[in-house]
Amino acid sequence: MQLLGTQLTNTSALAGNDVATFPDFPAEIRAPRGTRAGVSGFQVRFASEEIFTPGDHLDALVVMNPAAMVTNLGDLRKGGILIANEDGFNEKEFKLAKVESNPLDANVIEEVYRVIKVPMTALTREAVAAHGLSQKIADRCKNFFAMGLVYWLFGRSLDPTLRFIQDKFGKKPDIAAANEAALRAGWAYGETTEAFGESYQVEAAELEKGTYRNMMGNQALAWGLVAASKLSSKDMFYGTYPITPASDILHELTRFKNFGVRTFQAEDEIAAVCATIGAAFGGTMAVTASSGPGIALKAEAMGLGMMLELPMIVINVQRGGPSTGLPTKTEQSDLLQCMFGRNGESPLPILAPRSPGDCFDIAVEAWRIATECMCPVVILSDGYIANGSEPWKIPDVAKLPKIVVTHPEGADPDEPFMPYARDENLARPWAIPGTEGLMHRLGGLEKEDGTGNVSYDPANHQHMTDTRAAKVSRIAERIPDQDVYGETSGDVLVISWGGTYGSCHTAVRNCRNAGHSVSHAHLRYINPMPKNLGELMKGFNKVVVPELNTGQLRMLLRAKHLVDCIGVNKIQGKPFAVSELVEAIEEHVSTAEGGKSKTGVRSKAG
Repeated sequence: MQLLGTQLTNTSALAGNDVATFPDFPAEIRAPRGTRAGVSGFQVRFASEEIFTPGDHLDALVVMNPAAMVTNLGDLRKGGILIANEDGFNEKEFKLAKVESNPLDANVIEEVYRVIKVPMTALTREAVAAHGLSQKIADRCKNFFAMGLVYWLFGRSLDPTLRFIQDKFGKKPDIAAANEAALRAGWAYGETTEAFGESYQVEAAELEKGTYRNMMGNQALAWGLVAASKLSSKDMFYGTYPITPASDILHELTRFKNFGVRTFQAEDEIAAVCATIGAAFGGTMAVTASSGPGIALKAEAMGLGMMLELPMIVINVQRGGPSTGLPTKTEQSDLLQCMFGRNGESPLPILAPRSPGDCFDIAVEAWRIATECMCPVVILSDGYIANGSEPWKIPDVAKLPKIVVTHPEGADPDEPFMPYARDENLARPWAIPGTEGLMHRLGGLEKEDGTGNVSYDPANHQHMTDTRAAKVSRIAERIPDQDVYGETSGDVLVISWGGTYGSCHTAVRNCRNAGHSVSHAHLRYINPMPKNLGELMKGFNKVVVPELNTGQLRMLLRAKHLVDCIGVNKIQGKPFAVSELVEAIEEHVSTAEGGKSKTGVRSKAG
């Protein structure tokens, strides 16, 4: 299913459509085939206009067995097309899916959906019979049969997938020929039978002119890190330990050794982050990544990196928690962990990409901030962004702004080197080990301002704590003001962050088209927040904050800006549907209309 979805995505992108995807993997590495836990899905939305989400409800659903059907049928809209491999609906599969009878035989199914039963297994075996494959191998080709059928239904070209088959299976000509035969058989079935009655054509979207490629979030993060490395003239060290859903960043970066990228798969998360600190100390662009459980293990060393005041990037690709939680499902529940999950007063800058393509820009921006402030910077991605994809306009590398990094070249023999002297950003110098005259003390113990000597002086500790906090808060003076989709005042302001951007933006657009006074502000800078955000929030009667957690950003907004935000929260391992957000927004629009007092403005004393 992942192969089918990826090929449909690439083919639609080549056709000029705007595309958004949502892969849905089983949590277990080898989940039992035919069980509900083993269902692998891939949702693709392609359109002739700009889109921001993979869609709410499905127009067409392809299922290969009962488990896939009962797991995903609730996402198919009424009147939608249900394409089922009827050969996969047998007594053995019913037991694996824990259904008592054939769900395709239920009368309500055909009353609600357009059901197309296709004997895909038998037709695939017939199509590939001439190629001498075993029945087991022949049956693996049925996904290509399904792919050809879907291509016919939506007017997709076979050519990109035919090229893919030759590239992937060219060294096994019998396998390549069989897969091609299955693909063409699926197309022919749709074209020659009258099962569907019609097919559909989606024209190209009007996107900004440029060269595009289909880009996944983890891939874009990796490319952004490489770009930041080159823009700062720094080789990169990437220290990590594999964990879903962050592992693909490592896989992608291993391809770029020719760009000065060094990848290190450590024995555990603690070793990975400590090696990353060592790389930062040595003057290299240092990056580590994990998901929530790994970030918990990295927490002490993240505090050490903050105390050492060394530039690093820490990436957290969030997944369902707590503990091992839902490894392959998306969630936004690590925000407070990254804000406060270290001992002592240890604030760190936090940025969050809004989409797969935005991961590239966030990576570059995170390294710029890390080098300007001499501190670790956290990137909060999530599983929805990491595995999702969209058309990404390839930037003109020559126009990307350079990241200027300087190192002291040596100390004046008449004056001692001051490793904690600070510039206008309160950043200390990044002295490379071995540079003559620049010896200095580093460690987790509190340092004396300026000299870097270990200090237990109470006043100095207060001063250093305030200075490190001020260094982070001053970033707000150098980042853009918060932008708004819609008016800067009105009935309802929707504030989102991370992977909820697409659903929130689309929901607000739908509400505005319905005549409601609704605006949308999406935060990419979480700590510090844009300096105009507080005043912006107070211009609206109500502030609604949708999150895939129990209200973590809402808590921060209330504490920071004293605005009584309203939460829309969901923790199901699935992204928001646009329809459920529209319903929530409209509920608050109806109560906000009529000139009521502004949110956060109290008329009663005390």
